[in-house]
Amino acid sequence: MSTTSESWRGDVHQGVTAWTRNAPAPDPDAGRGARSPGDEPRDHRSRSAPRNRPRSRWPEKSPADPVADGPDADPESVARTILLDQLTGRARSRSELADKLAAKGVPDEIAVRLLDRFEEVGLVDDDAFARAWISGRGAAGGKGLARRALAQELRRKGVDDEVAREALDEVDPAQEEEAARALVRRKLRTLTRVDDTVATRRLVGMLARKGYGSGLAFAVVRDELASSGREAPEPD
Repeated sequence: MSTTSESWRGDVHQGVTAWTRNAPAPDPDAGRGARSPGDEPRDHRSRSAPRNRPRSRWPEKSPADPVADGPDADPESVARTILLDQLTGRARSRSELADKLAAKGVPDEIAVRLLDRFEEVGLVDDDAFARAWISGRGAAGGKGLARRALAQELRRKGVDDEVAREALDEVDPAQEEEAARALVRRKLRTLTRVDDTVATRRLVGMLARKGYGSGLAFAVVRDELASSGREAPEPD
């Protein structure tokens, strides 16, 4: 046994050091890929393998949209679509439709031409619109509005006063009075804790907001209070 080996007897760490010092230098071309004692494990992946590239913060460019990049839509076709969409579900006055087209930037000459055409085929009809509006919100409808209130609403809708007047003339006065009585009876059920004077004031005010004249309103309120065992004060 050599002196070198004797010097590290009993000390493993010294023995490994001595052995590696006396060992011949390794051939760099021999045993390529082999691992020497004490070497850290190597990454067995090929150096030529591509590494994962970090994702770009910016999204890739979207492909061209042939619709969005195509020619602008025909203004008249756009305006016609707007009108048909507006008329889906309920009728509208010509003024309402004209305002909608203007808000969408439709040129005036196109708007007028299309509205005229829609009137010719009956899709726009202010006479029919006024009658439908009165039917839905008047004495026969859920709102129970009187003619004066209905006239104000039709004016805000842009309906000509003469057209509105002809439609309002068809309202039955007896039906209008019955609608007023129904409104008072319904409201009176909520006024059991107030005195007759306060109840009268509130009921007459409600009918006034619905468009009923003061004479008819007070007469209806007085009758309905009397029917329920109450008494309305005399008007000043």
